Amino acid sequence: MTQSMPIRPVEFPGGRALFRLDPAVAHLNHGSFGAVPIPVQEVQAAVRAEVHEDPDAFFVGVAERIEAARARIAGHLGAAPEGIAFISNATEGANLALDALPLADGDEILVTDHGYGTVVAAAARRARITTVSLDPNLPDEEAVREAVLAGLTPRTRVAVLDHISSPTARPIATPQLLADLAERGITTVVDGAHAPGMVADPLAGGADFWFGNLHKWGYAPSGSAVLAVAPEHRGRVRALVPSWEDAHGFPRSVENRATADYTGWLAAPEGLDLLDRLDAAKVRAHNSTLAAYGAALLAEVPGLTPLPYSEGLAMRALRLPPGTAETPGDARVLRERIAAQEGIRVLVWPWPGGGGIRVCGQIYNRPEEYERLAARLPAHLTGA
Repeated sequence: MTQSMPIRPVEFPGGRALFRLDPAVAHLNHGSFGAVPIPVQEVQAAVRAEVHEDPDAFFVGVAERIEAARARIAGHLGAAPEGIAFISNATEGANLALDALPLADGDEILVTDHGYGTVVAAAARRARITTVSLDPNLPDEEAVREAVLAGLTPRTRVAVLDHISSPTARPIATPQLLADLAERGITTVVDGAHAPGMVADPLAGGADFWFGNLHKWGYAPSGSAVLAVAPEHRGRVRALVPSWEDAHGFPRSVENRATADYTGWLAAPEGLDLLDRLDAAKVRAHNSTLAAYGAALLAEVPGLTPLPYSEGLAMRALRLPPGTAETPGDARVLRERIAAQEGIRVLVWPWPGGGGIRVCGQIYNRPEEYERLAARLPAHLTGA
């Protein structure tokens, strides 16, 4: 799609006041770690106080409280409460899903070169992987779909795909692609790390296994995520570490971690409740507009090339000049130099022939933060 300069966005009313972020830093990387709004922090703090006041009472009844919180999350995601489980992060979800699959010697798992590193590593531990290379410049979702299907082999049994890719902010596991894979008998495992909160109906594709972080766009505390499992697979899902709740089976069996800190999970529904109170559609539109504005400004920087994008997402990516951030080490150095010298947080990702930069939009961001990045980035590209 052609990038054009959008109208300068206005601030989201009251958006900045909902967070305790350092105002001296431009936080343009919400997609990596998220940020917890103050009302959600306060709920978590209240639950933590309960733990300290009477640990016995808290831990004896925590399984039922987690179940109630899970039901609230399920309502937001359009899921059945018995079909999802709280987990800590997407990588845990990948391991739980892959452990539940009866893979035989010679079976293959398809992944893409846009996949998140630890999720791909989880697949590689269990079977031979086939990696589909997706050119970041593929023009649309149909081109992505065709590339993935072309990568299947007679031994492909599982496809591990991003819902929305982390570095390039592109939808990959679309409903059409998931349907095509199901027709071919391929089990689908979808990394939906960026979907809850940013996508209105994150489970619409009907994957066999889907996992997503709540702490990014769902305003939940860190360490809050969910795993959704289709009915036919739930009986095979086993906790990575056995617990006293194993006899209950999924989802309760994978949620129990003895005396772990459950306060984030119990506060997690407050994040999606807050999103609804702010008007989720309005928040998504605002965040997408901000990301588009930032990408349009960066597209004017010499040497940067905007990548194709999907409307409505709050992340945009651009390629950096050849020779810049081509390795993980170089990307990390550039990212931290921008942070240290300019007070700007962005994602810089490595790629052969020239890495990339990703900007995000969130209700605490202001247009001038993207303008500052566009003005100061060129100095960091010379000899980077």
